[in-house]
Amino acid sequence: MNTPQDMQQYAPATQRNRESILEVLLQVLPKSGTILEIASGTGEHAIFFAPRLSPRKWLPSDPNPQLRASITAWAKQFPCDHLYPPLELDARQPVWAVEENRLPEWLSEALKDSLIVAIVNINMIHISPWSACLGLMAGAGRILPSGGILYLYGPFKQSGKHTAPSNAAFDEYLRAQNSEWGVRELEDVVAAASIHNLRFKEIYQMPANNLSVVFEVQQ
Repeated sequence: MNTPQDMQQYAPATQRNRESILEVLLQVLPKSGTILEIASGTGEHAIFFAPRLSPRKWLPSDPNPQLRASITAWAKQFPCDHLYPPLELDARQPVWAVEENRLPEWLSEALKDSLIVAIVNINMIHISPWSACLGLMAGAGRILPSGGILYLYGPFKQSGKHTAPSNAAFDEYLRAQNSEWGVRELEDVVAAASIHNLRFKEIYQMPANNLSVVFEVQQ
C-alpha cells in the first residue's frame, strides 16, 4: 500500500530557487487574496510558499494526475491552513477550472472571501509548447482583476540572445527533447501578454541566469 511519501516527487531546483523567488513574491504580490499557481509540479514550491505568504491563500494546479498526487502528499506532510488542494488545470484550455460555473463547490465558497488576485507560474513556458504560454496569458487576462499580478520565473532570451552560455546549452537540450520546447524570447512573451491587457511591469535578476518577470492587469 502506498504511503503519502511514496507519492511525493522531487524537483532539485526547488531547493535552490525557492528563497530567492519568495523574496520577490513578497514584494510584488497583493497583500491578501488567493494566489493561483499554474503548473505547480511536485508541490514543493506550494508547501514552502503557502505558510510564508500568509494571510494570502495558495491554490496549486497541474494537468498531470501524478503531480497532483505529489502535491497532495507534500501537503499532508506539511499541512497549512493557507494551502488549498490542487486543481486539475491545463493553461491551454479555453476555460479554466477556476472560472465561472467550473469551480468545485468547496472552492467556490472559499473564493467568495478570498478572490484570485495573482497568478504564479514557475519554470513552465520553456518546457511546454508555445500554446501553453499563450493560454496562460489569455487565462490571466480573463480571471485577474484590475491591478492583478502575473509572475513568471525561468530562463529567457533578451533581444534575441541568451543571457548566458549555460542557457544556450539548456535551450539546445530542451529542443532536442521536444521541438516545441525552448527558452523563450522575453519580447515575445511581453507581446503575448499585452494582447490580454497585461502590462509588463518589471524584471528581477535571479540566481542561475533566470529572471522573475512581473506583469500587472491594466487599470
